[in-house]
Amino acid sequence: MSPVPYLLSYLLAALVVVGTIMGGGFNYIAFLFAFAIIPILDLLIGTDSSNATPEKMAELEQKQSFRLIALGHVPIQVVLVLWAASVAGSNTLSGIAMLGFVLSVGTATGGIGITVAHELFHKKNRIDALGGKILLLTVNYMHFYIEHLIGHHVHVATPKDPVTARYGESFYRFYPRAVVGSFRSAWQIETRRLARKGTPVWSPHNQMLWFVALPIVFAIALGWAFGWRATTFFFAQSIVAFTLLEIVNYIEHYGLLRKRKPSGNYERVAAAHSWNADHRMTNYFLFRLQRHADHHIHPLRPYQVLRHFDESPQLPTGYAGMIVLALFPPLWHRLMDERAASLQMAP
Repeated sequence: MSPVPYLLSYLLAALVVVGTIMGGGFNYIAFLFAFAIIPILDLLIGTDSSNATPEKMAELEQKQSFRLIALGHVPIQVVLVLWAASVAGSNTLSGIAMLGFVLSVGTATGGIGITVAHELFHKKNRIDALGGKILLLTVNYMHFYIEHLIGHHVHVATPKDPVTARYGESFYRFYPRAVVGSFRSAWQIETRRLARKGTPVWSPHNQMLWFVALPIVFAIALGWAFGWRATTFFFAQSIVAFTLLEIVNYIEHYGLLRKRKPSGNYERVAAAHSWNADHRMTNYFLFRLQRHADHHIHPLRPYQVLRHFDESPQLPTGYAGMIVLALFPPLWHRLMDERAASLQMAP
C-alpha cells in the first residue's frame, strides 16, 4: 500500500485558499467538495475491504511516510487558521461569502484536522500527542483528548458513553448531549485523576483548565492581531469543526450496544460495536477512520494497518455521505434503523 493517496487530505485546505482567491460563491468550494463530490466519488470508485498480511502489516507500521503525512497537517492547520483569521478580520467578504468561508474552513479544520488529531493523540510518541493537542486547540475542543481516550474507549456502546447515539435518536437530540456530556465527562475524569494524586482541582496540574484557557487566549491573540471579527470567526469555524466531529460520533456507533453480563460488567468491545465503511475515497481523506471497529479493538494501531472485519456492520456509504444523511432524520432513520435493530436482535 502506498502513502500517496493520503496526500489527498491536504486538498481541502488548498480548496479553502483557492475559493477565497476566486471570491464570492467559490468560498463554498471546500465545503461542497467534501459533502457533494466525495460522496459521489465514494459511489463511483467503490470499496476496498482487503487487509494486509501480518508480515506486510509489520512492514507498513515502520514506514515513516504515513506518520509524516499526518504530522504535516499540524503546521498546515495552524497556518490555515491564522491566515483565515486575517481574511475574516479584513472584512472584505460579503455575508454570504463569509458563511461559505466559515463552513469551508470548519470542514477542513474539523473533517480533516480533528481526524488527524485523533490519529496522533492515540500514539505513545510525545511529538505526535502534542501535535494532536495543537490541532484540537485550533478548533476549541481540547477536552476531546481526555474524554476520547479515557471515557469513550472505556464506555463505548453503553449508556454511560455520551457520544454513543441511541437507537431511534436523531442527530439533533444527540448533539447537545454529546457536546455537554463529553465536556462533563472529561472534567470528571481529570478531577478523579487529580484526587488520586492528592492534587487540588484548581491548580496548574489540571489539564482541563489549560484546555479551556489556551483556545481562549489564542482567540484573544487573533483579535489583537486581526480585529474582533477574527475572534468571532475563530469560534464560528470551531463550531463547524466540532459539529462535524459529533456527527461522525453519531454515525460510528448509532444504535449499537454491548450486552451486560450477570456480573454487571459489559462484554468486551468487539467488531460488532462500530459501524464501518470501506469506501476508498473517504478513507483516503479520513485516514481509514471508517475501519473503526479495528481502531476500538486496537487503539494504538496506526491508520495504514487498520483492518476490515466481515462481522462489522457496514454503512451503506462512506462517512462523507452519511454526514449529509444524518442531518435529515427521516432519511437517516429509514436507512439505518432496520439495520441497527437487526444487529441488536442477533444472538
